[in-house]
Amino acid sequence: MDATGITILIIAVLVVIAIVIVASVMVRRRKEESNRRKATEIRQSAQDDALAAREREAKAARASADAKQAEVDAERLRREAAARNDDAQAARVRADEQLNEADRIDPDLDRESEKHQAPVIDDGRNTNPPR
Repeated sequence: MDATGITILIIAVLVVIAIVIVASVMVRRRKEESNRRKATEIRQSAQDDALAAREREAKAARASADAKQAEVDAERLRREAAARNDDAQAARVRADEQLNEADRIDPDLDRESEKHQAPVIDDGRNTNPPR
């Protein structure tokens, strides 16, 4: 081979090397750009997930607060029920005391045969038929 052939061969090899380098640079840039887009999508998805997690946490906190309020309300209602029960019991005791006082001062009451009994209320639901 003469000098011109060698020069053409070297130039051709250098052109092929340059084409390979340019092609690899372009492929690498495309891959980097693809990775940038993918990273952006992943970040957006992570932000969306974080927002959804914060919303769930807020809902959980509201549910917890509602449950605590329900416990407070239930305790208040238990106390009200106990107070009303105490009031009812006190009213029952007063009524019994009044009946006993009435029995004590009633001159018509035969104290040996008739002791005061709680009044019987007939609500019309007598389950025992008369004999």
